[in-house]
Amino acid sequence: MHIKNLKISRLKTAKYSFLLLFTFLSFCAFSNSSSSDSEEFDPGEMIMHHVSDSHEWHLFDLGETSVTIPLPVILYVPGEGLVSFMSSRFEHGHASYQGYSYDHGHVISEEGKTFYDFSITKNVASLLFVSFLLIVIFTAVAKGYKKNQGKAPTGIQSFLEPVIIYVRDEIIKPNVGPKYERYLPYLMTLFFFIWIGNFMGLLPGAANLTGNIAVTLSLAVFTLVLTVFSGNKNYWSHIFNTPGVPWWLKPIMIPIEIIGIFSKPFSLMLRLFVAITAGHIVILSLLGLTFIFHSIAVGVGSTLIVTFITMIEILVATIQAYVFTLFSSMYIGMAVQEHH
Repeated sequence: MHIKNLKISRLKTAKYSFLLLFTFLSFCAFSNSSSSDSEEFDPGEMIMHHVSDSHEWHLFDLGETSVTIPLPVILYVPGEGLVSFMSSRFEHGHASYQGYSYDHGHVISEEGKTFYDFSITKNVASLLFVSFLLIVIFTAVAKGYKKNQGKAPTGIQSFLEPVIIYVRDEIIKPNVGPKYERYLPYLMTLFFFIWIGNFMGLLPGAANLTGNIAVTLSLAVFTLVLTVFSGNKNYWSHIFNTPGVPWWLKPIMIPIEIIGIFSKPFSLMLRLFVAITAGHIVILSLLGLTFIFHSIAVGVGSTLIVTFITMIEILVATIQAYVFTLFSSMYIGMAVQEHH
């Protein structure tokens, strides 16, 4: 009887969660239509606005008012030093400040000065927030392990412990090998950073952090550097003296193997970037159908489809974190594997 009541309770929870998600997505879709009556709706501009980086964090529109969070603009001008101010000075691209203006996501010098942009953009702010969130979460988990030694985990520790154990025992340990503990901190951080970053990107108004190619490139470079500097004698001998290959073919194999060193992290970078960005574009395109056809019926239908696709994207967010960590573990494992 207790189990039956528990199943009914879970079913009701799932129904209410689905209804809440559907209502939330409907609100997000219709809340973006404030300017559709006064000017022609441009779906391409809307999509690029959401998936690209920006010097301000746009949340939503209320009528003609755009609700945004201004971010610090930090410029270094050779010979003059640092120039810093808040992005609100640009008034959403309608004004200039200290000889600088803002156009389509880029700061421009009206006097033609050469400068370097070190601004805290939306993706940088999101990266800092995800990093802070990781520190807070795993500090709490670490305290839980110290407090509950020999006892059943509680709180957030009980939620994350199965994930941590699975990543360690099913992804990292089998692929890296006996020396896995040396690379466990990096690979575990890699998984949870991508996982949480993917989930954050699904929230309305959030930054497209893991769909930014600069972020995926940085993660891929970390894996490349760790793989190259961890490579043992056996690893490098397979690259420069491939066993089982005729001597006359080895000069051809060497450049192929060297290209393979860089193509592996390149595929990591591209896979995560394409998967996350494509998912956002599909969702935004379907929501845009409402304003293209000016139909509430189309809006309701597209929102139903978007609700289903969003559920798939939640699964994709986990799969992409799994895949990136899996292949990084495999590449590091090949570099540290001893000759048998």
